[in-house]
Amino acid sequence: MTKRGLTAALAVLFAVNAAVITLAQLVPDAGAESFKNGATGETVRKIQQRLSDWGYYSGAVDGIYGSATEAAVRKFQKKNGLTPDGVAGPATLAAIGLPSGSAGSASGSADVNLLARLISAEARGEPYAGQVAVGAVVLNRMEHPSFPSTMAGVIYQKGAFSCLDDGQFDKPVAESAYRAAREALNGHDPSGGAIYYFNPATATSRWIWSRPYLVTIGKHRFCK
Repeated sequence: MTKRGLTAALAVLFAVNAAVITLAQLVPDAGAESFKNGATGETVRKIQQRLSDWGYYSGAVDGIYGSATEAAVRKFQKKNGLTPDGVAGPATLAAIGLPSGSAGSASGSADVNLLARLISAEARGEPYAGQVAVGAVVLNRMEHPSFPSTMAGVIYQKGAFSCLDDGQFDKPVAESAYRAAREALNGHDPSGGAIYYFNPATATSRWIWSRPYLVTIGKHRFCK
C-alpha cells in the first residue's frame, strides 16, 4: 500500500470510529450495561416504573435518570443487599428484573437468577420438589390477576416473601435452586397450581390457614 493509500485508509477508520462514538452518545441505551445520573431512554423509564410500583420512587416516569431516580436506585440497592452506588448496573438490573444492556423484557438468564435466589432463600433445606414448587408459585402468581405480571414484581411485592426482610435473600444461592428455577420455568409445577405456601409450624396468620389446601411438600403447605 502506498503512503497516500495508507493515509486515506487511516482517515476512513478515524471517521468510522468517530461516527460510532457519536451514535453511542446520541443513543444512551445502545449496548449500555449500566445506567446512571444523566442517562435517558426506555430502559431508564422501565427502571423508574418498577421502582415506583414498589414504593422506592415517587418522581415522574419520564425516562430521565436524575437525582431522584439515583436516590431511588440507592434505596433499592440497600434494601436488597447490593452495592448502594446509585448506578443501575448488571446486578441491579437483574434484581429489578431487567436484562443488562437492553431496553425490554426480562432475559432468560435474569429470570433464572432472580427466581433461583428466591427459591434458595425461601426453600433452603427443603426437598428438591419443594424448591421447584416454590418457583412455580412465583410463576403462578404472575398469571393471576391479583398479583403483578412480572417476576420481579411478584418477588419484590411488599410483604410477599419474608426472605426479603430477614436477610435470607442476600445469602449465597444453592446450586439446586438454579436447577429448580429452570425446571419451574420449563413448566413443572409440583404445587398443583398453588399461589400461596406456608410452614404450618411457624405460621401466625389465621388467614393463610383458610386458603384451599392443595399439597404438602417437605415443611411447606401449598394452597390456592
